[in-house]
Amino acid sequence: MLAWLLNSIYVALLLVYVPFRWVVRRKGIAGWKQKFLGQVPLRSGARPCLWLHAVSVGEVVQLQSILRDLSSRHPELEVVISTTTPTGYDVARQRYAQHSVFYFPFDFSWAVNAALSRINPTAIALVELELWPNFVLAAAKREIPLALINGRITERSFRGYSRIRPLMRTLLRKLSVVAVQSELYATRLINLGADPAQMHITGSIKFDGVETQRSHPRTAALREYFGLRDDEVVFIAGSTQDPEERYALESYQTLRARDPRLRLILVPRHKERFDEVARLVTGEFRLPLVRRSGQAGADTTRSTPPDTPPVLLLDTLGELSYCWGLADIAFVGGSLTQRGGQNMIEPAGFGAAVLFGPNTWNFKDVVELLLTHDAARVVHSGAELTFRLAELLADADGARQLGHRARDLVTAQAGATGRTVELLAGLLPEPPRWQNHAA
Repeated sequence: MLAWLLNSIYVALLLVYVPFRWVVRRKGIAGWKQKFLGQVPLRSGARPCLWLHAVSVGEVVQLQSILRDLSSRHPELEVVISTTTPTGYDVARQRYAQHSVFYFPFDFSWAVNAALSRINPTAIALVELELWPNFVLAAAKREIPLALINGRITERSFRGYSRIRPLMRTLLRKLSVVAVQSELYATRLINLGADPAQMHITGSIKFDGVETQRSHPRTAALREYFGLRDDEVVFIAGSTQDPEERYALESYQTLRARDPRLRLILVPRHKERFDEVARLVTGEFRLPLVRRSGQAGADTTRSTPPDTPPVLLLDTLGELSYCWGLADIAFVGGSLTQRGGQNMIEPAGFGAAVLFGPNTWNFKDVVELLLTHDAARVVHSGAELTFRLAELLADADGARQLGHRARDLVTAQAGATGRTVELLAGLLPEPPRWQNHAA
């Protein structure tokens, strides 16, 4: 009864969505046979199979470490990957060409049942929080173990799901494993009805492999090249876009007059802007400049005091990950523009006091985790960047504690991939049985 009620709701929504897509956006629906009819690739053979579902690009990329560990520990396992969006599908096809990749079926009862019959998975893992009722119930009816991995649920989603708590409880209780990124997310899902006995706090897969040692040789090489002293306070504005370099320079000029220990490193997001930013520093701001590439800066003004240290420009590729290890205070760019933010995990891993703007939708789960643990600060403008930077300079102990919380959080998250793979392995037959099957 529930299945057909849901089918009716989905049909009503599609009667609005499909004409809009055709008429207004002039786009068809990619993979429509797989989505509407469940005509996913037919799997043959008797090998155990894990079906991994990742909605879009971000979730697809997160599968990389999971797949690497799975193939290493369980080489006999067949893995199939589904996704929802065309971009996610394209990325999955490019990155995981050795695996079967297809579109996840729409949640019509006939589509999900057809897809389950064609794949016949041994177990299914859903990334983050993809609980489609007909799919979950159909898999449970077939006694296929279901896992939620790298799970998270925002405060906004929690409020929304609370309105349908009975349905959420039914779906969550069908899961054999609920592996979430933090205790906060675990609490929210338990409040929605998840079984505490199936709950596991694994940390976030995104944090695996993040460098945390400031003594790393490549970080030390950058410190030596830029001539930074241990008693200086290094402010890095990294992965920046216009006008974020300007905001950083304005903050630096204002505050260096009060605290001569302050040094600034700029790292533009795109190489095409390296020369533009160099001209901004030496031209409009009339400050000396040192470029990592070794290129000479533009002519600097003679009115600059001779003891004024240069602004430092990291205008090479592939070094920002290690350069963050120089930062006492880090502003992560693309967050006061409309880009949606850049990777703030790297400076957090080094224990920098991390700042970023409000526009961070590309890293919303990481941002929520950092802010929930009081491990970062949000700035909403260039003026607020100056204010926060001044605050951190004035309270060195507070800045260090902010950075320590960030590093501790990253360290606590490390190992999520291994913990997640162990939980998935518990849903699968033991390797000897796989080998007997293959034989």
